[in-house]
Amino acid sequence: MLRHSAKIGLSFGLTSGVITTLGLMVGLESGTQSKLVVLGGILTIAVADAFSDALGIHMSEESENKHTNREVWEATVFTFLAKFIFAAIFVIPVLTLDLSVAVVVSVILGLAFITLASYYMARQQGAKPWKVIAEHLSITIIVVVATHYVGHFVAVVCG
Repeated sequence: MLRHSAKIGLSFGLTSGVITTLGLMVGLESGTQSKLVVLGGILTIAVADAFSDALGIHMSEESENKHTNREVWEATVFTFLAKFIFAAIFVIPVLTLDLSVAVVVSVILGLAFITLASYYMARQQGAKPWKVIAEHLSITIIVVVATHYVGHFVAVVCG
């Protein structure tokens, strides 16, 4: 069983890694149709945003003033690793598939990750899994749709 601090880092890192990376990929693909740009964006998110989120969790946990130094660092490390891994996973479809297919595959994969994490969380809390899953998938889909249109808007305005 994972300690609370590890659960914090994993759940935050997974969620942020998936949603941020999908939003970035979808927006960049719809705005540029460039595999190089999308790949660069994914790798940038995997590194810079993983460090940023890890520091954010670190400072948040410290500010609560109720966690041990070990718990704060566990949450920090697990956030970084989860964010980095779940963002970097999306490199594989981009490298191996046509960009438009890679984005669709990535969205499906990301929705699957969010579904599994939501199901696990709901079961842990004794909640109805379908409600938790529906809530989390709705937010993820809103981000994907919004960033798709943002990418189109930027392409029209700057293109």
